[in-house]
Amino acid sequence: MKIVVCIKQVPDTTDVKINPETNTLVREGVVSIVNPFDMYAIEEAIRIKEMVGGDSTVTALTMGPPQAEAVLREAIAMGVDKGVLLCDRAFAGADTWATSYALAQAVKTLGGADVILFGKQASDGDTAQVGPGVATHLDTPQITYVRKLVAIDASTITAQRMLEEGNETIRASLPCVITVVKEINEPRLPSLKGKMNSKKAQITVWKASDIGADPQKCGLNGSPTKVIRIFTPAARSDGEILVGEPEETTAKLVDKLMPIIVGASN
Repeated sequence: MKIVVCIKQVPDTTDVKINPETNTLVREGVVSIVNPFDMYAIEEAIRIKEMVGGDSTVTALTMGPPQAEAVLREAIAMGVDKGVLLCDRAFAGADTWATSYALAQAVKTLGGADVILFGKQASDGDTAQVGPGVATHLDTPQITYVRKLVAIDASTITAQRMLEEGNETIRASLPCVITVVKEINEPRLPSLKGKMNSKKAQITVWKASDIGADPQKCGLNGSPTKVIRIFTPAARSDGEILVGEPEETTAKLVDKLMPIIVGASN
């Protein structure tokens, strides 16, 4: 079974910087980590390999600057077999749609995959769109917010997904994209052997041309959404606390809101 886990290098939450000219995150020279949700995807990818056995392989895939190689080595230290880095100026400034296109092209270049895993979302964007985007580009089924892998065989996968008011069990055909939540497992710590393997591992680096990507669909060129302006919201004025019995405070609140409501309707 061929398993691909897509991961992302994100800025440490204490060290976020924005390029004032492009309104994009500055990644070069910034302290970065593996996207926390992706750690659960890495662990689940390895567990699937251990469960299925045979000649199953796990490939970690990421897109970013040269320093993003570090997250691939961390995944290899945990037990992933190999890493692929998409690194090209053509990918710079990609939104979720352009990112999912590039990742899908890379999966195709790898010869496809039976299962493609993602963390449910990235900590620097919180959109939860890239996994579903890759499924769309590859025209494959998807199961999002997976909290438990129920069963998997050569042709199908059954998973329990987490909803706001309960759980839902879904069976889908392979190949399939799944995004996982932190409830699914507890990521393992890298072993000494894994750390040694990660240091000597050869990371495959692909440019846009290597994956047959259309330059007009990559990076800023291929991004239908763009950040126009980034600013710090103005400080809010102090709030007002209404004190008294419920009927009394309700009347006071209505008196204060009515002018605002009337003004908005005019």
